[in-house]
Amino acid sequence: MTETGKNAQQSDSSETLGGARPDPDNTASKDPSEWVTGDEPMTGPQRSYLDTLAREAGEELPADLTKAEASEHIDRLQQSTGRGQD
Repeated sequence: MTETGKNAQQSDSSETLGGARPDPDNTASKDPSEWVTGDEPMTGPQRSYLDTLAREAGEELPADLTKAEASEHIDRLQQSTGRGQD
């Protein structure tokens, strides 16, 4: 295992991922409009998940979204489909 992997496993047990955004106490939790790479094309996992969410919501989305746009659509569609909620 790499040092990075070891460090990730030894992180503070109170730290969480997937919470409400933006979290002002967590510098890794930024609004998508502030992402440095937000204008790059969406990732493969984003595309796949958006395809699933859009189908469930009965929507069609453009296939040329940026990472930031995809993230915003994911958040919105999770709310409308009930996915991603505890």
